[in-house]
Amino acid sequence: MDMLRDMNQALAYIEAHLDEELDDDKIALLAGTSTYHFRRLFSYLSGMSLNTYVRNRRLSEASLELQHESVRVIDVAIKYGYHSADGFTRAFKEWCGMNPSEVKSSSQLKLFPRMTFQLTVKGGVDMNYRIEHKEAFKLVGVKKRVPIMFEGENPEIVKLMQSITAEQRMKLQSYRNTEVSTVVNASYHFEEGRHEEKGELDHLIGSMTTLDTDFDGFEVVEVPACTWAVFSSEGPFPKTMQDTWAKIASEWLPSSRYELIDVPEISFTGDMSNLQQVYSEIWIGVRHKHASFAT
Repeated sequence: MDMLRDMNQALAYIEAHLDEELDDDKIALLAGTSTYHFRRLFSYLSGMSLNTYVRNRRLSEASLELQHESVRVIDVAIKYGYHSADGFTRAFKEWCGMNPSEVKSSSQLKLFPRMTFQLTVKGGVDMNYRIEHKEAFKLVGVKKRVPIMFEGENPEIVKLMQSITAEQRMKLQSYRNTEVSTVVNASYHFEEGRHEEKGELDHLIGSMTTLDTDFDGFEVVEVPACTWAVFSSEGPFPKTMQDTWAKIASEWLPSSRYELIDVPEISFTGDMSNLQQVYSEIWIGVRHKHASFAT
């Protein structure tokens, strides 16, 4: 319940300062977390990015003000952070389908209400996870910028997987010297719209290793020592793994004592011979919510 209270305090601050430049540090303080974690948690809970929410609220408030006869478009544009009437007009038309100058005479208006977070009954299903500290390691493999997809196999990731040659597979296998002895998938460098299933991310397919060599031109991602929440599941692939991702975001994170840190999100599977019964693990980097905000 404290999390809901803190999130709503942060939303109240945003609401009271829509016509000003928002102070990210103040928002994070009210939310009781870091700016990075607040933005990610907001997106998980609301289904949209914080930037999208703030933009829509500002345009909604602007729409209400534009209904008054004496209000000028340029004055409203400047009030809500736009440096020109043209920029404001483009954003406003994209949001509601009409120009700001048409609001006074239109009978079809649009509103984007303010948001509050409330407790709803969700979950009630066991989630198998463990918390482990891992020393620093490297992710080594082939990488591609791919579109974000929530359901089904991502065709661009399939193409990336198919592009790996037999020689590359043998080299990648030779690098594996950790307890994870199978192919790993890692996602990182997410774009802002990830939780609305928009934008792209970097996806790497390869190996986890602690070796120190040149890795023959493969992509190398240095992962620092940190704590991981490791989720295991078993069932139809890829649905079970994707459902686990969704539960981590919507159920485990809000109810746990942990918050995300900015490291790659890692997953791997066991035997794939029977796609109806595939074991998988998902690793997300975390820290206690009371820890320092530095990542």
